[in-house]
Amino acid sequence: MDNSIIVVGVQWGDEGKGKVIDLLAEKADYVVRAQGGNNAGHTIIVDDKEYKFHLVPSGVLYRQATCLVTGGTVIDPAGLVGEIRGLAFHGIELAGRLKISCFAHMVMPYHRQFDKLYESQKGKDAVGTTGKGIGPCYSDKALRIGFQLGELLDPARFKVHLESVLAIKNRELKLLYGEAALDLEAIFTEYMEYAHELKKYIYDGVETELAIALKDKKKVLFEGAHGTFLDTTFGTYPYVTSSSTLSAGVAAGAGIGPTRISHVLGVVKAYTTRVGNGPLPSALSESDAKNFLDNITAREVGTTTGRNRRLGWFDAALIRHAINLNGVDSMAIMKLDILDALAEIKICVAYTYKGRRVETPPALTSEWEDVQPIFEVMPGWQASTSLITRREDLPINAQKYLERLEALCDCPISLVSVGPERHKSGLGQKGCNTQSCGYSHGW
Repeated sequence: MDNSIIVVGVQWGDEGKGKVIDLLAEKADYVVRAQGGNNAGHTIIVDDKEYKFHLVPSGVLYRQATCLVTGGTVIDPAGLVGEIRGLAFHGIELAGRLKISCFAHMVMPYHRQFDKLYESQKGKDAVGTTGKGIGPCYSDKALRIGFQLGELLDPARFKVHLESVLAIKNRELKLLYGEAALDLEAIFTEYMEYAHELKKYIYDGVETELAIALKDKKKVLFEGAHGTFLDTTFGTYPYVTSSSTLSAGVAAGAGIGPTRISHVLGVVKAYTTRVGNGPLPSALSESDAKNFLDNITAREVGTTTGRNRRLGWFDAALIRHAINLNGVDSMAIMKLDILDALAEIKICVAYTYKGRRVETPPALTSEWEDVQPIFEVMPGWQASTSLITRREDLPINAQKYLERLEALCDCPISLVSVGPERHKSGLGQKGCNTQSCGYSHGW
């Protein structure tokens, strides 16, 4: 029986991980967020009410679940306080249910400032970050001048540390960018106000509690942030995020060994999207885009950024590589309903690169410019799938499409989603045993 599941995105993020996590969290004892910051976002719709999550694990919608934010994350205290207040407004109380690791690093005001300054200096080579300071925060962590969240609990030491680091940052702001110096007392006062609100959520035993839960075979759900190809090492560098987005990165950020993971569920849309700059080999052509739903109707506007996502066909070559990188055991196919009206549907099955066929993406982003997609065309089903609750009841061409994705990716599909609402998912693999099915996993 699977008792620990990592839900990981296997495209460029925005795959629909939040909905999958929400479905699985119904029976989870723990839901864990282990990497990234509030540059990630999940949207969940329950009873026509929309919830947007950035730092708080979306499992909080289930009262039995304890939600852990572990040391691999970076925390923007301002964003976290705002999110907690927003959930309280909707009647969701987090005290005793949300526990945040002292090891997590904090986003400071200058991190957001530097994020925007770096992007402006890059000009046409700008990555298209969210501007939330996540990259500079992770950079300072590596440079050993970062701030751990637990420091908020010791104001005197925090102030001494802040004075030391702010001297460095103010010199950089003034000498490199001609910016005004930041005020020590103003930042200290601001962060002590955050400390007052957050101290009841900050724990020094989060990772130990998680280890005990796994040893005791509690049901633990790990909530991956971003997507595989935004990974800082194996993504389309430099058009990536600032943390490891792979299943192994989730385990490392949670402070656990990979042997503690029972199942890796890879979440993938029935097509492809990405936000920001960088390659998208299976991008819709102008003529294809005319037949596709527009961004608003297709629900393809970023939760965190508010930007329209770029659209493309399902890229099997990309997904095969992501499955290998993550050790994916089964796939969740999201937003199948967005393809309902199409007469024809394309699948990118491989690429041509410098005159030869290649089955996986190139390592260097500069090489992606020479990659051309090889498309396979399948007939659409031109019928609504939004009310269907069993995979075998889908239109025959929709079933054939899913079967082709399984064959191309050499990975079973254990969940299919046909709408944004909580109840419009399931459609598990035909004959799927509940202990191996990505939807129930014996929970």
